[in-house]
Amino acid sequence: MGSFSIWHWLIVLVIVMLVFGTKKLGNIGGDLGKAVKGFKDGVKGEEDKAATEAKQVADKVTVDVEAKEKTKL
Repeated sequence: MGSFSIWHWLIVLVIVMLVFGTKKLGNIGGDLGKAVKGFKDGVKGEEDKAATEAKQVADKVTVDVEAKEKTKL
């Protein structure tokens, strides 16, 4: 089973379009695009959440150090 030529892929594409229709294939493509976008937003949201938590911890440490320095004076 060797590699397929461009003509084989075109015939497969025509058969798929005949079976499913262009409207259904468009809907599947749109749904897939929404799923990928949702996944990317979810990953980005997790990164933003982690960065916000890290900043809050850093701010707390800074405030604690400043408070300790003021009490020493």
